[in-house]
Amino acid sequence: MKAAFRYKRIYFERDALNYPLGREILQRLQNDGHVIEFLQSHNRVTGIPGESPREAFFQGKNTLVVGVRRSLDFAGCKPSAHYQLPLVTGCEGICEYCYLNTRLGKKPYTRIYVNLDEILQQAQKYITGRTPEVTVFEAASTSDPVAVEPYTGILARAIEFFAGQELGYLRFVTKFPYVHSLLGLDHRGHTRIRFSINSDKVIGRYEHRTPGLDQRLEGLAAVLHAGYPAGVIIAPVILEQGWQKDYLDLLQQMAGIIPSSFYPHIEMEVISHRFTRRARSNIVEVFPETGLPMEETADRKFKYGQFGYGKFVYSDEKLTEMKDFFGANVNKLFPGSRINYII
Repeated sequence: MKAAFRYKRIYFERDALNYPLGREILQRLQNDGHVIEFLQSHNRVTGIPGESPREAFFQGKNTLVVGVRRSLDFAGCKPSAHYQLPLVTGCEGICEYCYLNTRLGKKPYTRIYVNLDEILQQAQKYITGRTPEVTVFEAASTSDPVAVEPYTGILARAIEFFAGQELGYLRFVTKFPYVHSLLGLDHRGHTRIRFSINSDKVIGRYEHRTPGLDQRLEGLAAVLHAGYPAGVIIAPVILEQGWQKDYLDLLQQMAGIIPSSFYPHIEMEVISHRFTRRARSNIVEVFPETGLPMEETADRKFKYGQFGYGKFVYSDEKLTEMKDFFGANVNKLFPGSRINYII
């Protein structure tokens, strides 16, 4: 399946062509009619235009870089996994609330790493070092790797690698339905594929350049039929007027697509909308007309996160109402599924 999005500019590090995957990606992109430029040095991307914060952001979002991952130290990924698996950085989607907007610089391009064998060998070392404990890796901490899978095939190879690891497991989350190349793999249940979903209203207002809810749910159904452990992340839950109806519609639409026999294979995570002052500043620079609720009002409280910075979350009263709503409706509509957390 071809990716729906075409990047305006694609850069290659010359060292990327020293790897079979780099040469494969180059061939695929050229066959698809893309013009390729080569960078003069590693990790120095200087050709992206953009003077204003808004222009720089969108030009970065239209740029793809194919290179080599130099550092093979994997970052931690609590609470969902033990380590990040660094396959891709960045995402073509333009979600106004995305936390990556504060982490990937003013020109947030997407970067693919082609030294896959070295990355997986490092994962093997981490697995061996934790024996006899199970080790879980998250491949979507700083990216949506499914979005570029039609060009890379990188997830398919990672899934096959983890299928052979008795104590190693992979997981990733996506908004994109490009999973067809993954469906016939012998994954042996060692990869969990989750879909990030939201109400039609939130997707339409804030999740630009991403597939609609129906396409995401069709992708979820496909991976369940292929025997994968799966899940959904409903986030961010925005508690504005009429939110109960919007999210009940979402849950009912999902129940209408997913057969009940698959419910025991589904894990759910529900995350309320939150923001930091830094994130708000960045969002308003890029999306000056944003309708995201980021006022410091009585229905918000200030809370320090696990990484030491402060964020504004909904009040205890609002969160209790949200937890009661999702707890009751998920248990009613999806008996046998598991809610990992509602926060």
